[in-house]
Amino acid sequence: MFFNLSLLAAVTFVLQGASGSPGRAAGALRASAAGRSSAPGTALASGGAFAPSTQPRAAWAPDDPGDSLYRSARQLLNGGRYVEAAGLLGDLIRRYPRSTYTPDAYYWEAFALYRTGDEANLRRASNLLEYQASHYQRAATRGDADALLARVYGELARRGDQRAGQWVQEHASAGGTDTVRVTGRACTNEDDDPRVAAMNALMQMDAVNAMPVIKQVLARRDSCSVELRRRAVFVVSQKRTAETEDVLLGVARNDPSGDVREQAVFWLSQVGSERAVAALDSILRSSTDEDVREKAVFALSQIRGPRSTQILRDYAAREDAPEDAREKAVFWLGQAREGDNAAFLRDLFARVTPQDLKEKILFSLSQMHSAENTRWLMDLAVNSREDVEVRKKALFWAGQTGADIADLVALYGRTADKDLKEQLIFVYSQRHEPQALDKIMDIARHETDHDLREKALFWLGQSHDPRAAQVLMEIINQ
Repeated sequence: MFFNLSLLAAVTFVLQGASGSPGRAAGALRASAAGRSSAPGTALASGGAFAPSTQPRAAWAPDDPGDSLYRSARQLLNGGRYVEAAGLLGDLIRRYPRSTYTPDAYYWEAFALYRTGDEANLRRASNLLEYQASHYQRAATRGDADALLARVYGELARRGDQRAGQWVQEHASAGGTDTVRVTGRACTNEDDDPRVAAMNALMQMDAVNAMPVIKQVLARRDSCSVELRRRAVFVVSQKRTAETEDVLLGVARNDPSGDVREQAVFWLSQVGSERAVAALDSILRSSTDEDVREKAVFALSQIRGPRSTQILRDYAAREDAPEDAREKAVFWLGQAREGDNAAFLRDLFARVTPQDLKEKILFSLSQMHSAENTRWLMDLAVNSREDVEVRKKALFWAGQTGADIADLVALYGRTADKDLKEQLIFVYSQRHEPQALDKIMDIARHETDHDLREKALFWLGQSHDPRAAQVLMEIINQ
């Protein structure tokens, strides 16, 4: 009959105070934190941040002796014929060392060899990239070459190559001085940072070799290593060892970057172990960082189990806890839609005093869509001992969750509170039963309070029911 506000109210609440979709959040953070795989054949297909270039640029020097070889090799690369492309690029390098195409040919030959996945070709690719780094520092593909070299060494390290493993460990934990020396600026762009690519390569290594490097990176405190530490948090979350939870907890408590701390809290939720739950409980009880506390509440809400649920209940009931964080705990308890949570929230309502917290409890109960909760909301609406604003909210949510229209209609005559009557008129306007429109028409015809009658007339004007138009015409003609 009228515009329904239930979905709008729920969306507004989420936008104002609740976290986003956990599934989507988890997926987005995984994609952001993981970067791209280092496995040949798939690592470079998606491109993007931290990925070396996969598309050679068009030929640009038609008079160059190496032009025809480059054009042919480029066509083969774009067609996925990597062995043949590598052969032509090798010919270009050998036959025309002074060609304008030669500096980049080292990169593209290495790229083609890498995509074959053959171990001997991977070693040849690393040699080509290292030669380019030492002889062609101004090549257009130099930044791409650093990222590709990290991927090549990461794959070789995964296959047990000790030298490659040592390279990955050294570059993943490298200090910031090289960054300044190479780039001439305080911090590199994360897309061009070979340390980030090396950190990604640690994903391919076993935990025994990877964890010491990860912990070394996480011990850093300089501002230029923030992205590196974020990556390290993801990597450690994927290395399920006896110290995974302790490392993430240490980051959540001690890292100077709020973003890195929040990432650590999130990935604790993805670990999902009993030790992770205990770590999140510790963060919730001791952290002074508002954002980290709220992330801990969200993380616990994603670990379904009696222990995490009880932690959220205890926190929601803590009078000394920050009210905003308590409201988040109440919200996520409501999203779980468990019967025990509903009973807990109804009991909690009677024990808390902040009005905003009371209203969040009402909202959470309304989201569980149970007849018992609806009856409780109706009882609360007529409880004269409660604040009128709380009663109005209870009445609104009772109307939205399916309270019997006959009970709602009868309530208008049973209450003398003008604010509550005004709210009832609004509640009727949101219902689709004929009795709701009948009651609004009755109020418009017979209510003696001018303001209430005006509200009823307003909502009749919003209705598309012919009966509403007829009543309005009657009143106009009086």
